[in-house]
Amino acid sequence: MQFQQLLYFVAVAETRHFTRAAERVHVSQPSLSQQIKALETELGAELFSRARGNIALTDAGETLLPLARRILADTDTARQEVQELVQLRRGRVRLGATPSLCTGLLPDVLRAFHDLHPGIRLLIEEGGSHDLVRELARGALDLALVVLPLPTPSPALTTVELLREDLVVVSSAAASAPAPGRPVRIADLREQPLVMFRHGYDLRELTVAACRTEGFEPQFTVEGGEMDAVLGFVRAGLGVAVVPAMVAARAGRDLRVTALARPGLRRTIALAHRSDVAPPRAARELQRLLMSSRPGPHAEP
Repeated sequence: MQFQQLLYFVAVAETRHFTRAAERVHVSQPSLSQQIKALETELGAELFSRARGNIALTDAGETLLPLARRILADTDTARQEVQELVQLRRGRVRLGATPSLCTGLLPDVLRAFHDLHPGIRLLIEEGGSHDLVRELARGALDLALVVLPLPTPSPALTTVELLREDLVVVSSAAASAPAPGRPVRIADLREQPLVMFRHGYDLRELTVAACRTEGFEPQFTVEGGEMDAVLGFVRAGLGVAVVPAMVAARAGRDLRVTALARPGLRRTIALAHRSDVAPPRAARELQRLLMSSRPGPHAEP
């Protein structure tokens, strides 16, 4: 009994027609009929009644049909499982993340993932949450790390909260502290020159909104940079910046890190993927690693 014979048998059983079954499995009708006859000979029983041109299952055919379907389904499952294992050796993962997460969260996680799966190519796209949501929706990314709430909530995306992270104020270690001896209040930023991220940065929107809640518009000395540029401008003494605690922890001794006074500012990071398409195996492995590697002291699950 051959796999191909079972495939042809199920096709005839479901179409009740030899010619249509042959078209369905992409073989000639004589070849299909020959294989069905060979299967019947091996089993010692007719599988179809062909009276008056009508194709019907015999008792033997009725017995074989659910077994054949199960064998074919198990074969498909085995093929898929093997393909997924192959993906873990030479697949790829397309991951989107905000620039601050690329600086703070991802380096250690991606290093651990690469150590486990050195054959997987990691394609990283930096962008704001709005851009990443759009790229996910059009299938250009497998996963994305985004800031909640999403700028445009979408039922087409599934999001799982990954961590909640405090924001802090960074200033040049060579300059005066923004609030000597105490945490920085949002109101203190009224008198501080700010180094500000470009438009579309989640951190920009969060900081500006907090200042407006306190009744003032923040004053920018430099604006429009990415994370590394902002930190560089702060080191040069051009102003202070509000950044994630994980980024500040990696910033180096030439930057002073000061907490924000309660209630402070916090952002929620989530892992997102499309709801209608399961991520590839390699992407699911990275997802598992991200969920099990939530950062420690500066984040709150």
